[in-house]
Amino acid sequence: MTMQLTSGSTSVARTRALAHLPGEDGWPIVGNTFAALKDPAGHAEAMHRKYGPVYRDHLFGVRSVAMLGPEANELVLFDRDRNFSSSGGWGFLLDRLFPRGLMLMDFDEHRLHRRALGVAFKPAPMQAYLGALNDGISRRIAQWHLAGSGQGGSADLEFYPAIKQLTLDLAATSFLGIELGPQANAVNRAFVDMVAAIVGVVRSPVPGTQMWKGARGRETIVAFFRREIPRRRAGQAPDLFSELCRASKDDGSLLTDQEIADHMSFLMMAAHDTLTSSVTSLVYLLGKHPEWQDGLRAEMHGLGLPAGAPLPYERLGELVLFEMAFKEAMRLNPPVPSMPRAAVRDFEFMGHEIPAGTRVGINTIFTHRMPEIWPEPMKFDPLRFTEAAVRARHKYAWVPFGGGAHMCLGLHFAYMQAKSFFYHLLTTTNVSLARGYVPSWQMWPIPKPRDRLPIRIARLNG
Repeated sequence: MTMQLTSGSTSVARTRALAHLPGEDGWPIVGNTFAALKDPAGHAEAMHRKYGPVYRDHLFGVRSVAMLGPEANELVLFDRDRNFSSSGGWGFLLDRLFPRGLMLMDFDEHRLHRRALGVAFKPAPMQAYLGALNDGISRRIAQWHLAGSGQGGSADLEFYPAIKQLTLDLAATSFLGIELGPQANAVNRAFVDMVAAIVGVVRSPVPGTQMWKGARGRETIVAFFRREIPRRRAGQAPDLFSELCRASKDDGSLLTDQEIADHMSFLMMAAHDTLTSSVTSLVYLLGKHPEWQDGLRAEMHGLGLPAGAPLPYERLGELVLFEMAFKEAMRLNPPVPSMPRAAVRDFEFMGHEIPAGTRVGINTIFTHRMPEIWPEPMKFDPLRFTEAAVRARHKYAWVPFGGGAHMCLGLHFAYMQAKSFFYHLLTTTNVSLARGYVPSWQMWPIPKPRDRLPIRIARLNG
């Protein structure tokens, strides 16, 4: 089922139906869009102070309802009654750029397509991915070190673009079974433009706008995949792209070229952009808190692996302290700061009646920084994620990967890639920041440092 929000008189009626809710519409036409884009956490906190945990807002030209806190997260994400459409929520942001991606499907259709894509994340292919990840990551970090070979073994590195290129290359190796080679810059530029266009204020591809650049980027990506499909259908390669090209529907027909291109463009974006954000956040935090960098390094050396050895698949679960630190980085800077849905039918929450067709949103970053759940919320403290601490919290107080039927399909791949990257980084490298350095983060649509995160890397002796 795909939820479509209607326009005209029905839309006007629904907008009027929200007038009973506390909130505000902001400026004419643009509403509160610019305030939310500039500082999504600050905007949500300000609205919460004025109106409470349920309020109406006006973003991207549409009246919507925000619902804050873990109870709201559970209602919307777990969605036991199928009240909320992901397609109806994300569609106005993603339809032109990533149409028919998994996040733009609902209920039975979503379940069928998720099952088809799920073959990519079973243990056998995951083990194969880790082999490629270990190799690609260790070689790239060695190249970063080589750049500093004439500077006493240290090098200055703009980390964000460096890790973004690496994660894209690794996604291509894992899911496409190829190295991008000379195409890498064009493909990366296309994804950059597509992601930037997600929150473009102008929603039509008017020449010169972000949406225009994003639409052109989509044309590049779709053309890239469609060129490859005939060859992949004829072969027997085991990568995800090739498997999708040969996959059939319940009626026995193959997925269409367009369905394959849509799934792959969304998957490739999700596989590298969100991980890039989270890895960047943790690199900054470890540079700022060298005592934690030392602690994670000690845990990794404690595996007892020979210098330069790959991280084995069966040892991933032993990096317990690292996993806590990675979770804490995603708490502070969740890769998806908020998650929209559309109400399929009327519902009630915290005494507020909300009509069918309403666009609703939960705010991940707000929940992740609620002081009543997370004391000293801006403090980096991985020990928030001990087993005892997790059991004591609401299950939906930490939701960087979403939840319910739309829980991120690739979350185990993300953990595996992050563990491989930091294992190879921290066992060979010390990361430091300039004294007093604090990055400025652009939080929407996916958090990234505006200044590209300058760091210094130094090769460790031995």
